[in-house]
Amino acid sequence: MNSLINYLSCAALWLGLAVRAPDLLRHRHDPYLRAICAVLGLAGLCFALGAPPTVGAVNRLSGVPNLAAPITYAAITGYCAASQVLVVHWRGGPRVRRTARRWTLAYAVVVLGIALTFALGDAPVERRTDLDTYYATTPFIAQMIVLYLVAHLTAATVTTVSALRWARQVRGGLRAGLTLIGAGSLCGAGYSATKLVAVGARWSGRDWSALGTTVSPAAAGLGALLVVVG
Repeated sequence: MNSLINYLSCAALWLGLAVRAPDLLRHRHDPYLRAICAVLGLAGLCFALGAPPTVGAVNRLSGVPNLAAPITYAAITGYCAASQVLVVHWRGGPRVRRTARRWTLAYAVVVLGIALTFALGDAPVERRTDLDTYYATTPFIAQMIVLYLVAHLTAATVTTVSALRWARQVRGGLRAGLTLIGAGSLCGAGYSATKLVAVGARWSGRDWSALGTTVSPAAAGLGALLVVVG
């Protein structure tokens, strides 16, 4: 079921990217359009990489157990950076480029942190769906998990607040689109929030892994659909 949700979400997001691609080709220097296409493209890539069959294929081809995890987390972090850049262009102002560069640099540091903690940690047992909770108490791997989840939750929260705040200031189709994007981003925040709750439960000796394997993917899939429609 998780695989179906992932691949359908990926298809929906890349369909949205295909719809926007002609505009990007005509206005390739428009940073706003570039940010929108980056958000759609990277979000779809995250779903594709996170599907259990893809996870298994990456691990098998690389010969490194769970290598798919940091690759997926890096893609999620790239999506977070693109989301923040999009929000910066929404807001506008005299320092748009500088602020966008700062967000990009910040999330680049997160990607480096993910790579470093995975290299320092030890995750020999392949986990295709519940790596977050299975390794929640493993040194360095736990830090990698928390790092990407906090980065994702931050980006989703900022996007939600910005979209819904802007929606209150406009009317018509733009308001409807922004409301849907805000609702989709809120569902995205639910993805990382429920995973963090499951990880926290693991730290206290409880097994709430179902939150990360069932609730989180459903929240992410619904969020993807709402964002594409928006």
